Amino acid sequence: MLSGTELCETLHRPDLAALLGTPGERAKSANGSDSTVGSGSDAIAIPSAEVEFETYTVTLAATYDGRPVAGSMAYPGNDARRVTALGRPAVLYSDRTISISFRLDGSDASSGGPGLPVRTLSVAQDAKDGGGSFEVSLWRTDGMVPDDAVLLRVAEKVLPTVPGWAGRR
Repeated sequence: MLSGTELCETLHRPDLAALLGTPGERAKSANGSDSTVGSGSDAIAIPSAEVEFETYTVTLAATYDGRPVAGSMAYPGNDARRVTALGRPAVLYSDRTISISFRLDGSDASSGGPGLPVRTLSVAQDAKDGGGSFEVSLWRTDGMVPDDAVLLRVAEKVLPTVPGWAGRR
Protein backbone atom coordinates (compact mmCIF):
# COMPACT_ATOMS: atom_id res chain seq x y z
CA MET A 1 0.00 0.00 0.00
CA LEU A 2 1.33 3.41 -0.97
CA SER A 3 1.46 6.49 1.25
CA GLY A 4 0.42 10.05 0.48
CA THR A 5 4.08 11.02 0.65
CA GLU A 6 5.00 8.45 -2.02
CA LEU A 7 2.17 9.66 -4.25
CA CYS A 8 3.28 13.28 -3.77
CA GLU A 9 6.85 12.40 -4.72
CA THR A 10 5.48 10.69 -7.84
CA LEU A 11 3.17 13.54 -8.85
CA HIS A 12 5.41 16.50 -8.02
CA ARG A 13 7.77 16.00 -10.92
CA PRO A 14 9.85 18.62 -12.78
CA ASP A 15 7.92 18.22 -16.05
CA LEU A 16 4.40 18.39 -14.59
CA ALA A 17 3.80 22.01 -15.66
CA ALA A 18 4.93 21.14 -19.20
CA LEU A 19 2.57 18.13 -19.24
CA LEU A 20 -0.23 20.53 -18.30
CA GLY A 21 0.71 22.80 -21.20
CA THR A 22 1.94 25.57 -18.89
CA PRO A 23 5.72 25.03 -18.97
CA GLY A 24 6.62 28.35 -17.30
CA GLU A 25 4.57 27.76 -14.16
CA ARG A 26 6.01 26.66 -10.85
CA ALA A 27 4.08 24.68 -8.28
CA LYS A 28 2.56 26.86 -5.56
CA SER A 29 2.13 23.89 -3.22
CA ALA A 30 2.53 20.13 -3.13
CA ASN A 31 1.34 17.79 -0.40
CA GLY A 32 0.38 14.23 0.32
CA SER A 33 -2.09 12.86 2.82
CA ASP A 34 -3.11 9.51 4.22
CA SER A 35 -6.80 9.12 4.89
CA THR A 36 -9.30 6.33 5.33
CA VAL A 37 -13.00 5.88 4.80
CA GLY A 38 -14.87 3.80 7.35
CA SER A 39 -13.48 2.46 10.59
CA GLY A 40 -12.01 -0.65 12.14
CA SER A 41 -11.62 -3.67 9.91
CA ASP A 42 -13.86 -2.03 7.29
CA ALA A 43 -11.55 0.99 6.87
CA ILE A 44 -10.43 1.65 3.30
CA ALA A 45 -7.12 3.45 2.80
CA ILE A 46 -7.17 6.33 0.32
CA PRO A 47 -3.76 8.03 0.21
CA SER A 48 -3.56 11.07 -2.05
CA ALA A 49 -1.34 13.86 -3.32
CA GLU A 50 -2.08 17.31 -4.70
CA VAL A 51 0.07 19.74 -6.65
CA GLU A 52 -1.30 23.23 -7.19
CA PHE A 53 -0.21 25.62 -9.93
CA GLU A 54 -1.53 29.06 -10.85
CA THR A 55 -3.57 27.55 -13.71
CA TYR A 56 -4.26 23.93 -12.67
CA THR A 57 -4.50 21.69 -9.65
CA VAL A 58 -3.65 18.01 -10.11
CA THR A 59 -4.38 15.19 -7.69
CA LEU A 60 -3.26 11.57 -7.59
CA ALA A 61 -5.05 9.12 -5.31
CA ALA A 62 -4.97 5.39 -4.71
CA THR A 63 -7.96 3.41 -3.47
CA TYR A 64 -7.68 0.02 -1.86
CA ASP A 65 -11.38 -0.84 -1.81
CA GLY A 66 -11.12 -4.15 -3.69
CA ARG A 67 -13.66 -3.00 -6.30
CA PRO A 68 -12.97 -3.44 -10.01
CA VAL A 69 -12.96 -0.20 -11.99
CA ALA A 70 -14.83 -1.57 -15.00
CA GLY A 71 -17.53 -3.19 -12.88
CA SER A 72 -18.70 0.01 -11.28
CA MET A 73 -20.19 2.88 -13.19
CA ALA A 74 -21.34 4.60 -10.00
CA TYR A 75 -19.25 7.66 -10.73
CA PRO A 76 -20.42 11.25 -10.26
CA GLY A 77 -22.09 12.99 -13.16
CA ASN A 78 -23.79 11.42 -16.11
CA ASP A 79 -20.89 11.43 -18.53
CA ALA A 80 -18.83 8.53 -17.13
CA ARG A 81 -17.41 6.36 -19.88
CA ARG A 82 -15.25 3.27 -19.90
CA VAL A 83 -11.88 3.63 -21.57
CA THR A 84 -8.55 1.82 -21.58
CA ALA A 85 -5.55 3.64 -20.17
CA LEU A 86 -2.03 2.21 -20.17
CA GLY A 87 -3.49 -1.20 -21.08
CA ARG A 88 -5.82 -1.25 -18.06
CA PRO A 89 -9.55 -0.78 -17.60
CA ALA A 90 -10.38 2.82 -16.72
CA VAL A 91 -13.27 5.25 -16.37
CA LEU A 92 -13.20 8.90 -17.40
CA TYR A 93 -15.73 11.12 -15.63
CA SER A 94 -16.62 14.64 -14.48
CA ASP A 95 -17.20 15.96 -10.99
CA ARG A 96 -16.97 19.30 -9.18
CA THR A 97 -14.86 20.59 -6.34
CA ILE A 98 -16.68 21.73 -3.20
CA SER A 99 -16.62 25.37 -2.20
CA ILE A 100 -16.15 25.85 1.55
CA SER A 101 -15.24 29.02 3.40
CA PHE A 102 -14.53 29.63 7.05
CA ARG A 103 -13.20 32.36 9.27
CA LEU A 104 -10.17 31.86 11.45
CA ASP A 105 -12.16 32.98 14.50
CA GLY A 106 -14.52 30.00 13.98
CA SER A 107 -17.62 31.97 13.04
CA ASP A 108 -19.61 32.07 9.82
CA ALA A 109 -18.44 28.82 8.24
CA SER A 110 -20.34 28.15 5.06
CA SER A 111 -20.53 25.84 2.11
CA GLY A 112 -20.86 27.59 -1.21
CA GLY A 113 -22.04 24.48 -3.02
CA PRO A 114 -20.44 23.17 -6.19
CA GLY A 115 -17.07 24.60 -7.08
CA LEU A 116 -14.92 24.12 -10.16
CA PRO A 117 -15.44 21.38 -12.79
CA VAL A 118 -13.06 18.42 -12.37
CA ARG A 119 -12.11 15.72 -14.87
CA THR A 120 -10.93 12.42 -13.42
CA LEU A 121 -9.41 9.27 -14.88
CA SER A 122 -9.79 6.23 -12.64
CA VAL A 123 -7.42 3.41 -13.72
CA ALA A 124 -7.40 -0.14 -12.39
CA GLN A 125 -4.40 -0.94 -10.22
CA ASP A 126 -3.76 -4.06 -12.27
CA ALA A 127 -4.48 -5.14 -15.85
CA LYS A 128 -6.92 -7.84 -14.67
CA ASP A 129 -8.92 -5.19 -12.76
CA GLY A 130 -8.71 -7.20 -9.57
CA GLY A 131 -9.75 -4.28 -7.37
CA GLY A 132 -8.53 -0.85 -6.36
CA SER A 133 -7.64 2.08 -8.56
CA PHE A 134 -5.42 5.05 -9.15
CA GLU A 135 -7.18 8.32 -9.88
CA VAL A 136 -5.70 11.35 -11.59
CA SER A 137 -7.89 14.45 -11.33
CA LEU A 138 -7.47 17.86 -12.88
CA TRP A 139 -9.21 21.20 -12.48
CA ARG A 140 -8.55 24.71 -13.74
CA THR A 141 -8.62 27.81 -11.55
CA ASP A 142 -10.40 29.79 -14.28
CA GLY A 143 -13.45 27.51 -14.02
CA MET A 144 -13.14 26.06 -17.52
CA VAL A 145 -13.57 22.30 -17.96
CA PRO A 146 -10.13 20.67 -18.23
CA ASP A 147 -9.23 19.18 -21.60
CA ASP A 148 -9.27 15.36 -21.62
CA ALA A 149 -6.12 15.31 -23.75
CA VAL A 150 -4.25 17.14 -20.97
CA LEU A 151 -5.61 14.77 -18.31
CA LEU A 152 -4.68 11.70 -20.36
CA ARG A 153 -1.19 13.08 -21.09
CA VAL A 154 -0.56 13.64 -17.36
CA ALA A 155 -1.93 10.20 -16.42
CA GLU A 156 0.10 8.40 -19.11
CA LYS A 157 3.34 9.96 -17.87
CA VAL A 158 2.69 9.92 -14.11
CA LEU A 159 1.02 6.54 -13.48
CA PRO A 160 3.86 4.35 -14.83
CA THR A 161 6.14 6.05 -12.28
CA VAL A 162 3.95 5.09 -9.29
CA PRO A 163 6.03 2.78 -7.07
CA GLY A 164 5.21 -0.82 -7.93
CA TRP A 165 3.22 0.03 -11.09
CA ALA A 166 5.15 -2.46 -13.26
CA GLY A 167 4.53 -5.25 -10.75
CA ARG A 168 0.77 -4.66 -10.86
CA ARG A 169 0.14 -6.49 -14.13
